[in-house]
Amino acid sequence: MRNLEFKEQMREYSQWRSKLMQAIEMYQQWRLRYGMHDAESDNTILNLLSGLKSDRITLAFAAEFSRGKTELINALFFAETGLRLLPSAPGRTTMSPTELFWDEEGGSYIRLLNIETRLEDVSLIELKQEPQRWKHIPLDCNSPTQMQEAFKELTAKKSVDREVAEKLGLWSKREAAEQGNLNLAKVEIPCWRHALISFPHPLLKEGLAILDTPGLNALGTEPELTLSMLPSAQTIVFLLAADTGVTKSDLEMWRSHVFKVSSGSKQSVAVVMNKIDAMWDDLTGEKGYESAIHSQIKASADILRIDEKAIFPVSAKQALLAKVKHDPELLERSRLATLENYLANDILKERRTILMNAIVRDIGFMVNESLSLVDVSYSNAISQLEEVKKIDFENKDMTGKLLAEMRDRQNQYMATVENFQTSRQVFLTQAKMLVDSFGKERVDEIVKRTREDMAKSLTTYSMKQNMRKLFDELRDLLQDSVDLTNETRRLIKAIHKKFKDEYGFVEIEPQLFSIAAYQLELEQIFAEGEAFRASAKTTMTEQSIVINKLYGTLIAKARHILKQAHDDAATWSSNVMTPLMHQIKDYKKQIDGRLLMLRKINESKGNVAESITALEEQLKQIRKQREELVFMIKMMRTEGLQFDNK
Repeated sequence: MRNLEFKEQMREYSQWRSKLMQAIEMYQQWRLRYGMHDAESDNTILNLLSGLKSDRITLAFAAEFSRGKTELINALFFAETGLRLLPSAPGRTTMSPTELFWDEEGGSYIRLLNIETRLEDVSLIELKQEPQRWKHIPLDCNSPTQMQEAFKELTAKKSVDREVAEKLGLWSKREAAEQGNLNLAKVEIPCWRHALISFPHPLLKEGLAILDTPGLNALGTEPELTLSMLPSAQTIVFLLAADTGVTKSDLEMWRSHVFKVSSGSKQSVAVVMNKIDAMWDDLTGEKGYESAIHSQIKASADILRIDEKAIFPVSAKQALLAKVKHDPELLERSRLATLENYLANDILKERRTILMNAIVRDIGFMVNESLSLVDVSYSNAISQLEEVKKIDFENKDMTGKLLAEMRDRQNQYMATVENFQTSRQVFLTQAKMLVDSFGKERVDEIVKRTREDMAKSLTTYSMKQNMRKLFDELRDLLQDSVDLTNETRRLIKAIHKKFKDEYGFVEIEPQLFSIAAYQLELEQIFAEGEAFRASAKTTMTEQSIVINKLYGTLIAKARHILKQAHDDAATWSSNVMTPLMHQIKDYKKQIDGRLLMLRKINESKGNVAESITALEEQLKQIRKQREELVFMIKMMRTEGLQFDNK
């Protein structure tokens, strides 16, 4: 990228995130300082801060072979090294999916996973937790040449028996027949299944992560790329070659792995038409060049069914050369600037919005509750001060009457606590049914049964039918939870209304649990699974290993979503009664304070001035408490967060 500009954008984004974290940490300390915290909300805030700290902006690059994807990555991010840092040359270069990031704990390295691990029933996520299973190559960040040499290992290949390649999903009879290689005894395959690269590049240190995928073949045989890694990226950069346009394999990748992943989500896709320099014709000149580019963009947009403005024409080769040689004219001719601006501005803006919505969802309710409770405390303190100032202290009957009223309120408080405990018990019984509906045991029972049925399957068709059965049973499980969720929501709203109507508690709209988001995520996974198992690649190979790996990936994702639903339901059921608990606690504090003051006044007239001074000091403290909270809310709003309370 025009790295200076993009670095500034990333730095600004990091600073924005740091300011938000600072404001949230201040809010957490405020809750502790004034006794308004509880274990569940503390955990929510700590988890939110942990997520913000580890947040990454992930860009996934997807393309068929020979589209210039790695060259584009070099031009965008690593041109300042003065070298073609990542291996990029005509033909197949990037042989395995590659992740680039900065691991502050682990330092600079390349980790490579053996291709034979595809035969194991172990996910990439699990293998990433076992660094001893990976080949480790240290990187010398002070030597671009050493790094360049180390990166060449990414292109390593080896020859294996055809049967081995077939088991790995890297050879098929149909593909071999099309290429005239049906009788080959040995097949050339990549050495590595996956690569992890960590080094302290300024952009990576600011939180950028890059996923480089090596073509349709890898996406077709590594379900985790399609079902986990691509969907987790903020943006997918999909490359075409200007000299070929949209080929059959480009279109299959687009339909099966890019468009399906991004449709229905907030994820954005940038389509890059690379190698526009290949369209230059000395005979037609500049006019013919522009016409050829525009014609290819229009044709590609029609085939992909997207707006022409969503396609960025570039020459990664010219851009890299221009940046290395500091040639502004060539850089302008490469047309990289438009793509850079899109990535630098729009993507970070979208990520900010996503994070802001997540923060408001997780702690917006707490902030609104805190402000409401402080306002109630302030109003009560003013009311008490005015009450004390108006008391006729020569009239013992009046003071006695006020004491009797406060004792009645104390008795009412005891009834309130008893009523609350009863309501809470009813709610917890109902909430437990909701939480248990997502329980691991229920999910495991469905998974185990369908897995056994798949193991008995003699055909790929039978395996696919069992997979559909799995989808249907998980849908049914979630639907049962929908009904329980609606009942639980009605109950908690009724409890809040009861305490408002009967005891005059301030109305704080209860945070309501919803499983709509989990339903949507599961349906997206099921749709991806359907598309994957019906894809030409899967049908062509007809290999149980592909289906089993897909099954394993889907199960891992579905389990994760249902576990998240279970955990979120448990957290919600623990937290949703907290505002009432806080109001009851505050109610008791007010009653005890007023009773103590009235007793002192009743015993001695000399205590009046002392009581007024104490109440004025209390008001001063509540004002300070509110000012601190308002300052923190203002900090959060300055950074883009919007809460309901004004």
